[in-house]
Amino acid sequence: MSESRDHSALPSPALSARLAAVGTPTLSSQLIKNGMRRSFLAGPRRLVGDQAICGPAFTLRFVPERDDKAVPASYGWRDALPAAIDAAPAGSIIVIDARGHQGAGTVGDIFADRLRIQGVQGIISDGVVRDLPGLRQVGLPVWASGTASPPSIGGLSFAGWGEPIGCGDAAIWPGDLIVADEDGVLVVPPHLAEDIATGGEKQNRFEAWVQRRVAAGAQLVGLYPADAATLAEFEAEEAPRLHLQPDARPSNPHEGS
Repeated sequence: MSESRDHSALPSPALSARLAAVGTPTLSSQLIKNGMRRSFLAGPRRLVGDQAICGPAFTLRFVPERDDKAVPASYGWRDALPAAIDAAPAGSIIVIDARGHQGAGTVGDIFADRLRIQGVQGIISDGVVRDLPGLRQVGLPVWASGTASPPSIGGLSFAGWGEPIGCGDAAIWPGDLIVADEDGVLVVPPHLAEDIATGGEKQNRFEAWVQRRVAAGAQLVGLYPADAATLAEFEAEEAPRLHLQPDARPSNPHEGS
């Protein structure tokens, strides 16, 4: 039986917005720095939409097709895929374990429109979707590995929702934060979200600082990766910001980049 997840303890919308603004390349570096080496979802790429999103995962799980389960009547069974779609909460991001299957579209335009109306932020799948022209018309952001004409029962059987899943070789628990943009999709454990956001913001400031020096003709050696003198110069320019934010913790912005 699928279970729902209490989202009451999730990070604030403001923190989610900060993560989305940092960008997945920088966040990936920060996650590695914090010991999370398998945070990238391999396979999904953006098919619909042009904005970065961040929100809690609402998980759907498929298993290999079985002849007595993957039938048209299964859509009307108790706890079937339409019930999972109806259960998705506003603000969440649908994350689909489709086993990387390339021949069965797990979501089409009608399901996507229902999710849009419910206030869901987007859809992530390590498999494929269908009805791409309709999905574009609906406008709900979609990341998937591609498209296929057949429905999900053409190669998969729906198995449940609100459970830990694997998507794109990454482990996803319901309520994990998902960040998706043009570069790809990451999972961020909620308890690391504040540290990842803060470290990512500082890393972005450091890299912008480096880019200004590169544009002025500076050589990379000693600059990027940064040596002690470069870090000291950057930290001196950061000092006024740290003075205004007394709780900010000094760190090496280049680590993990």
